[in-house]
Amino acid sequence: MRAVVVAASLLLIIPDSSVTAFSAPDGQQAIITTMARRVWLQKVATTTATTAVAISNLVLPIDNAFANPIDEQSATTAAAATTTNTRRRTPTDATSGNLPDFPPEAIRSYLQYRYPLQLAADFYIFDLQSMVANTDSFGEVNDLVASRSSNGGGGGASRIERDYVNPMRIIGLSMPPDVADEIRDSQFAFERAMSKLTKATGGIRRGLSVEIDADVIPRAMSAWEDGRLALNSFFVTLNTATGLNELMPIPPAGPKQTMEYGRSVRRYNEFTKKTRLCQNRGGPTLSAAWGQLMVSGYLQDSCGVEPLEGYFFQ
Repeated sequence: MRAVVVAASLLLIIPDSSVTAFSAPDGQQAIITTMARRVWLQKVATTTATTAVAISNLVLPIDNAFANPIDEQSATTAAAATTTNTRRRTPTDATSGNLPDFPPEAIRSYLQYRYPLQLAADFYIFDLQSMVANTDSFGEVNDLVASRSSNGGGGGASRIERDYVNPMRIIGLSMPPDVADEIRDSQFAFERAMSKLTKATGGIRRGLSVEIDADVIPRAMSAWEDGRLALNSFFVTLNTATGLNELMPIPPAGPKQTMEYGRSVRRYNEFTKKTRLCQNRGGPTLSAAWGQLMVSGYLQDSCGVEPLEGYFFQ
């Protein structure tokens, strides 16, 4: 074990009082002075030996002398997070894991939807969770669940259907029967949770003067939790079937939730922000045309959106 040895140097000084305390005739003064010095040196030698023993006990192991329990815990946590992240950094393809044993349609469906599904899980934990905990956001939550036709639009799937339910359904239909049954169970459980969320948040919108029950947020959070469990069940089924273990389930709510999730909220915010900016400028197709004109030593993507593959394998 490495150690820090604490060393010390002693300066031996014989005080004048130790010599002048003796009185004798001049002929004997030198002898008495010598004896006094000898007595003093013996005394100092004894003290030095005692001090040396004390110093020898000050051999401090570095690992313990400078260890901080909080830092050690942080290092353990960081190591766990690193282990979690490193397992997901290697890109996979149709030849990875158990995918070669799957039907061709199942392989295509999984590879097509795994990226947006993980992005949907990021939204579920980073955005939707805080929305269901705030009654001012209940109107936005209802907009996510309700289809466009129910909002007076021209029809079309809601965001929940488009980002969660439809991918579950498509992947489930392409999988072998045993896997498909488990996926279908997770899909139905998720749909029930979203129906429960709609009932909990319905009729409440910012700016509307309505009476809000005290248990409305707990009921909304309970529905979110049911959806989390259903989504996790779906991810676990796919991870087990593919043998890739690359879809990250959502941990339960708590102070360590983001750390345990192991995905970057900063990268999520940057990704969604740049995607919205790109859409506002006319979508990826038009932005790509603009990007041809934005050359400053190299061809720059005008949107700057991180590729989904890089975002997925973070």
